[in-house]
Amino acid sequence: MMTLMDYSETLAELGIHVPDILIPENTHDLSRWAVVACDQYTQDRNYWKTAADYVGRAPSTLNIILPEIYLEDDDRESRLDSIRGKMKEYLGSAENTADTGIFAKPLHGFIYIERKTAYGRTRKGLVAAIDLEAYDWRPGSKALIRATEATIVDRIPPRMEIRRGAPVELPHIMLLINDPEKICIEEAGIQAKKHPPLYETPLMADAGSITGWEISGTQAFSRIADAFNRIAEKNTSDDGSCFLFAVGDGNHSLATAKAVWEEFKKENTAAPDIEKHPARFALVEIVNLFDEGLTFEPIHRVLFGTDSAEVSAFVQKKLGGTILPCGSEKELAELVNTDDSTRFGFVSGGKLSCLETPDSALAVSRLQPALDTFLEKNPKVKIDYIHGSEEVFRLGKEQNTTAILLPPVEKESFFMTIGKRGPLPRKSFSMGEASEKRFYLECRRLFG
Repeated sequence: MMTLMDYSETLAELGIHVPDILIPENTHDLSRWAVVACDQYTQDRNYWKTAADYVGRAPSTLNIILPEIYLEDDDRESRLDSIRGKMKEYLGSAENTADTGIFAKPLHGFIYIERKTAYGRTRKGLVAAIDLEAYDWRPGSKALIRATEATIVDRIPPRMEIRRGAPVELPHIMLLINDPEKICIEEAGIQAKKHPPLYETPLMADAGSITGWEISGTQAFSRIADAFNRIAEKNTSDDGSCFLFAVGDGNHSLATAKAVWEEFKKENTAAPDIEKHPARFALVEIVNLFDEGLTFEPIHRVLFGTDSAEVSAFVQKKLGGTILPCGSEKELAELVNTDDSTRFGFVSGGKLSCLETPDSALAVSRLQPALDTFLEKNPKVKIDYIHGSEEVFRLGKEQNTTAILLPPVEKESFFMTIGKRGPLPRKSFSMGEASEKRFYLECRRLFG
């Protein structure tokens, strides 16, 4: 068993930090406290109105986040002022350390969670903090923590306004680990569930439920440090770089946290213990890529103003491979969904075809650059991103429209592709449905 110094050093080397987590006292209704990630339902104001009606006057994370649907509204500044005020109110008196506001005494440790969704799936996770010094979203990065999708720099500054100086942080970021043997999170859960839950609650809008168990103490920390270290060894390349965590959800939120830390560090270089400041770390949920409750869905493409023969011929020229004719939607879906090779389905005006390609890397990492080139050469053609094969076949029946069916996202090649090629194009995959995304629940002091 690792000693205190051993596990501390190991976790630090792996970019992992044991946080002090804030959970509301059990006198508060967690079903009203917990709210879905701010980047969901971005076209559905009614969802957020219904959430506000359900919360009422109860303490809620809804009062300390800014749903992205409101980012461009005229009242953003007043919303931000209200968020900061509520954060301070929830924290209690800064002068009286015994006053923790609505929160229980901080938990120094991790939290193992089981999230049951409305689709009958259960996702397991570990709430922890990561060191932002170990994260780099830029293409070509060899950092421990890397982006999975292209980061749009213009999306960072508006989010910095929310995090900069915020007394509290609360995460919707989900990091993935490459652990097919399930030696880390699943094993931590077995040990944690020997004790009663720290909390459990249904989630609003019929989004399922969540239960959390405390993980604390030298033995537990040592087991987790050892498990992460074994995973790191298996995910270390010949050049010595280790790809331990991939950002599954919340890429721009983590990039924002990094930007705020870099800004704060630069402005406070002479401050004592600056390297230990809470802003250096970010609270996240870590999930095993191979968790059966974690679904990876492809995001399909549809091009308006062109036909499949033109598009498929262009893509074939770029990627190589063979175009196969198809007699039915069922046949095309079966061809694309087989795992013996990578295939793309093309649907246009009722015509069906399939491009079989030789490369085993994630399909979208090769398709999107080819489509980007096609769009540059054909500026009148427009692209959109769609979920579900039914929508592919429906849109593909329209004239001058080409819908492209992508194969399932292969978990086995996920880390390999990003490690070799860098972040995937935007809109590459979806981790479950909107209601399955992370709900805000755990908090941590940041600048408060």
